[in-house]
Amino acid sequence: MADPPYLCATRASYDTVAADYAELLRDELAAKPVDRAMLATFAELVRAEGARPVADIGCGPGRITAHLCSLGVSAFGVDLSPEMVTVARRTYPHLRFDEGSMSALDLGDAALSGIVAWYSIIHTPPNQLPEVFAEFHRVLRPGGHLLLAFKAGDERRRLEHAYGHAISLDVYWLEPDRVAELVRHAGLGVHARLLREPDETEKGPQAYLLARRPVIG
Repeated sequence: MADPPYLCATRASYDTVAADYAELLRDELAAKPVDRAMLATFAELVRAEGARPVADIGCGPGRITAHLCSLGVSAFGVDLSPEMVTVARRTYPHLRFDEGSMSALDLGDAALSGIVAWYSIIHTPPNQLPEVFAEFHRVLRPGGHLLLAFKAGDERRRLEHAYGHAISLDVYWLEPDRVAELVRHAGLGVHARLLREPDETEKGPQAYLLARRPVIG
């Protein structure tokens, strides 16, 4: 079955910008203490649940995957873009990176202790998010944790140029309350949310959400 147009556009756009994207964002976390704090909180929660792996879904060039590993988490990356995966493997040859779609992960049921989707749901049309969150629920083990980061708002913006290249890509700014509702509907319990004001490099507020697959019994 052919991929839907939004996946084709996302793959093509990130294939185009992969090398420059990696270079421009390589040290971004160093200037974002709130982002580091959210990742550190997630890592602490996951470590307390055991030693199963964590997937960085939409990992791009692998910087978040590598950061999670530095926090003592057994993390690997998954990305839709073959060029992003190539860059990640070249930059972090000791880590695992796979090609794949967040709506159809090549992972077994309850295979993961955690999932990070760090600004990777922002190219998914909102009406497709229930499918994505259902897939996250499937691959998380009971007690497993989910961390989402996304742009807070309620609009679709079209990107025709980014990271020095012409592209064709939609970016969805999402209402945190709506994202929380969809996550709960997928069977995950939301236990923390944070809204951060934009810094000088950003065009709007940033949202973070922590959720957990409940333990039954």
